[in-house]
Amino acid sequence: MPRRTVSCPVPPRATVAFATFLALAFAVPARAAPDPATARDLFDQARVMCERDAGALWGMSLCGPLMVVDPADRAIIANQADADGKLVARDSVHVGVLSPTALLANTTTEWSGTRWTQLLWPLPQEPALQQVLLMHELFHRIQPALGLAREETGNLHLDTLEGRYLLQLEWRALGYALMEDEAAARRARLVDAFAFRQARRARFAGAAAEEAALEINEGLAEYTGVRLGLASPEQRRMHAMYALARFVNAPSFVRAFGYASGPAYGLLLDQADPQWRGKLDADSDLGGMLAAALDIELAVSPDLDALVQQYDPDGLVRQAEELRERERQDRLAGWRARLVDGPVLVLPLARSRIQFNPETLAALDGAGTVYPTLRVAGEWGELQVDGGAALVDANRTHVRVALPHSGDGRRGDGWALALKRRWTLVPGEREGDLTVVTGFGRRGPPDNR
Repeated sequence: MPRRTVSCPVPPRATVAFATFLALAFAVPARAAPDPATARDLFDQARVMCERDAGALWGMSLCGPLMVVDPADRAIIANQADADGKLVARDSVHVGVLSPTALLANTTTEWSGTRWTQLLWPLPQEPALQQVLLMHELFHRIQPALGLAREETGNLHLDTLEGRYLLQLEWRALGYALMEDEAAARRARLVDAFAFRQARRARFAGAAAEEAALEINEGLAEYTGVRLGLASPEQRRMHAMYALARFVNAPSFVRAFGYASGPAYGLLLDQADPQWRGKLDADSDLGGMLAAALDIELAVSPDLDALVQQYDPDGLVRQAEELRERERQDRLAGWRARLVDGPVLVLPLARSRIQFNPETLAALDGAGTVYPTLRVAGEWGELQVDGGAALVDANRTHVRVALPHSGDGRRGDGWALALKRRWTLVPGEREGDLTVVTGFGRRGPPDNR
């Protein structure tokens, strides 16, 4: 997951240690290229944390193939050889160069016959954040084998005024619950958190399933990073509070909220039901599991207005969200004019891999999701969007970018297209649109607007 810089309002009663933790979290990492000695230290750190866990948390070890990649030149330093022999042993590590078609991200990567955990250099300087990132990404590599990989869809309601507002109130109640040492007081805060959670899900059709999927996919990974990357319960609790505070001013919650709520719900479940991880199934919802463990009824509260007043007494959160909504509507109008009504380049997403910043996604009602930053590697080539905007339809079948008034169709405002050999641009379904076709005559997808 890409590093972010956001302002972090800290909950009341935050300790000096917590404030120090936040300050360290935003230290700017050095940009010196990774070297074998630094990489070995990182690999040893990962091995120690994996062996300390010994598979106890998830029933299998998180240890496995791990590579550090320098995005400046795609240089790889890995902890083991690859199946296809592209890496060379050197100074107790393995080195090489990542192929141009492989995506660069903190992610799981299938490359050279091996399933890797890929980490982008530079990593966070603060040891605690580095350890959480390591274990988060190592968990993703084994997540499918655990049956805990979910198909993510939607969550576009979390870009609306009411969706964002109710989510932040839920987070505030969760933050207080994490700070409570007494079980009854902690349970009372969770009753409030679930009231906001249920009010939001009652307001938006399909929200419960969509939110649950992301909390399983990314929330469990971040929880794992906190549980295995940090040694003490107090460190874990502080980090969970930090995660809730960190994301409040994120540009978008659509794909990012699970990183905030996952550690909170996971740690609270550890207290309420230490066996909860063994009860996860295809339909699991972390909030629902915690409510069941504490015998809390999930229902829309008749006293919601009073709860809102309790958790946003001065109305500042509401005011900030109303301002953001006015600005969002202006942005949406501009995106709709360019990406829906105007001429566009349409590219297929079948058999493509995408890389993006989950904090920046925005919902464009009835059209799909806008990605201000995006890289797509497909059979036709590569689309790079940086500082512009791309629209991915709701079914994730194609991506479109706005065409300029003149040019060859391979570059526009904030985006560039690199086509592979035997692929070329041809007129699309509408006048003025373009799409792609191979030298053998196979076209990209029809425009179904």
